[in-house]
Amino acid sequence: MSSATSSSESTPTMVTKLETKPTIPASPPPTLEEKTVEQSPKSESALKSFISGGVGGACCVLVGHPLDLVKVRMQTASAGAATSSNSVFGMLSNTLRKEGVRGLFRGVSAPLATVSPAVALSFWSYDIGQRMVKSYGQRGLTEEEKSLQSYSLSMKEICMAGAISAIPTTGIMAPTERIKCLLQVQGDLVEKGGKAKYSGMTDCAKQVFKEGGIQSLYKGTVATLARDIPGTVAYFGTYELIKRELTKLQPNNKKGDLSVGAVLTAGGLAGMACWTVGIPADVIKSRFQTAPEGKYSGIVDVYRSLIKEEGYAGLFRGLRPALIRAFPANAACFLGMEVTKNALGFMD
Repeated sequence: MSSATSSSESTPTMVTKLETKPTIPASPPPTLEEKTVEQSPKSESALKSFISGGVGGACCVLVGHPLDLVKVRMQTASAGAATSSNSVFGMLSNTLRKEGVRGLFRGVSAPLATVSPAVALSFWSYDIGQRMVKSYGQRGLTEEEKSLQSYSLSMKEICMAGAISAIPTTGIMAPTERIKCLLQVQGDLVEKGGKAKYSGMTDCAKQVFKEGGIQSLYKGTVATLARDIPGTVAYFGTYELIKRELTKLQPNNKKGDLSVGAVLTAGGLAGMACWTVGIPADVIKSRFQTAPEGKYSGIVDVYRSLIKEEGYAGLFRGLRPALIRAFPANAACFLGMEVTKNALGFMD
């Protein structure tokens, strides 16, 4: 009796132990998943995107400026001025011979001072755009459902986020492009024996503002926006698409875990896609921003004059140096951005 009693008393104890064991390890995993999902969209991530974008922007400017100089000079040259010295490498060699290395970086201070924060703003805006699109995609779900659901943006949603990023960035890019183009065209005139009107970026900005006020500084804003919205759609869309495909080919195919070569390839091709789409609006923008006051009534007038004088091929003037520049410049941009993002991992 006593042994039976003791065995019967011990059995519930064993059952209780067996019942409690599965419940102990079962609770932590959901908590860890919820923490991961809830922490990812915090403001630190957006700040990290801003800082890493700024570093990437500086890399982009320094690597690509010499060819950007050639692009602008080709776009603003008269239709009958094409010679062997006006080819991409002809212009580069002439500029290097007559103006030295400094001549290749003429006007670089304006984009370096403003393009870096503009690219930082672009990556920050892209991050915000992704959150907006994700929030719209998760509409109707409770907070608990959102925290438990793994949401991956489609390519359409990524392109929408890219379009959103162009809008605030244009506020910085429009006056920057205006000053940069004026300085680059002036350099071409000086090279041909003309007299310099501006002594530098600051002097150019002051004179432009004095002549036409803030409206003159922002001349060509609509054309800049017409270039940047489709351009950034192609830019971020191409980068994310190639990034996803290259990630599948790597042994460690974790999200965002790319080799240096893969980042350079995706970034370079993204830049080329951006300029292929944006070059017609960029040609119109450059013509409009560098033209004397009163020559054109607006960007539509620039378009009509260009088509009349040069045909539709004129819309793609400067595409060759733009594409040659786009690959190394944007490869450097995305590499700088990704390296900085990894270095700032403690901000997550």
